[in-house]
Amino acid sequence: MAYLEPSGSQGPVPYRALNESRSAWLALADDIEPEVARYFLVSARCGCFMQAARSLNIKATLLRKRLAQLEEHLRHALFSYQGNGLVLSRDGLLLQAQLAALTLERHLPVVEQPLIRLAVAEPILHDILGRDLIALLRRNASVRLEIISIDSQLSLQAVDVDVVLWLSDADGPAPGPSFATQPPRALARLQYLPHIAKRYSRLTTRPDSVEDLDDYMLVQWQPDVQVDALQPWNDVVRQRLAAVVQVQAYSLMLEMIRCGACIGLLPHYMGSFDRGLVALPGLLNQSMQRQVWLAVNAQVQQAEAVQMIVDLIVSTFEGRREWFD
Repeated sequence: MAYLEPSGSQGPVPYRALNESRSAWLALADDIEPEVARYFLVSARCGCFMQAARSLNIKATLLRKRLAQLEEHLRHALFSYQGNGLVLSRDGLLLQAQLAALTLERHLPVVEQPLIRLAVAEPILHDILGRDLIALLRRNASVRLEIISIDSQLSLQAVDVDVVLWLSDADGPAPGPSFATQPPRALARLQYLPHIAKRYSRLTTRPDSVEDLDDYMLVQWQPDVQVDALQPWNDVVRQRLAAVVQVQAYSLMLEMIRCGACIGLLPHYMGSFDRGLVALPGLLNQSMQRQVWLAVNAQVQQAEAVQMIVDLIVSTFEGRREWFD
């Protein structure tokens, strides 16, 4: 039986010429491999092969193949479609009940997934990595992942995780996390520039000097106040006697730039992340740069699972290389 999840209605595929009693073929449930039994029960519970495959952390093609082999073994169709929904056939319901009863005796194994602890600088998590992490969860619903947002040097020093992604001044990875790591890897160099929403500033009237900022509200993400590499902008904000707002939430700062007619300091890739924002080069004379670093805990226990996260991060940065060049 080919599991293609068609859009139209489809009945169960009949198997012919077997005169065995239902009790006889249900007895075959005792001989079903625990792994295959789990595949069947999860598919029955999810009502969707794709979701079941994500939950089981296997490819959907493998899941369908094993279930097709199970149907061949039992000589009964176990699934059918009602509209776009996957449901159990009558025989499938009988098998489900039989396997549920056997579960108490066989203790069908639940494969424990390793807990992966990931700490990421808040701007990187929001702007660059978040979407790919969500895509990972869509593909693998059984993963155990703890994500910690880093918004300051203090929070970086406080974490103890498997993988850490942080920002430092451009000269090197120090200061980094407090725990021992494998050699850090530089992923990207970020240039910081003031940004404004295009909707609030026409090209001919955009500010091109510090003096021009007097007519605009400035917004500052509070954790940036302590960053030495960003002091040229911090000095401008510090000197303001009016028309300035400081916020603790990075996402709120972005919204104030997008929708509040504010000017704020952002990495230069922001124009690629949000086409509604535009950088203001030349506004400040000094260059402001930071470096993105990746490191793995030297005492990591689940090397294979951690490597999956590392590969995802590296692939994400490579896929957005034009953002940083």
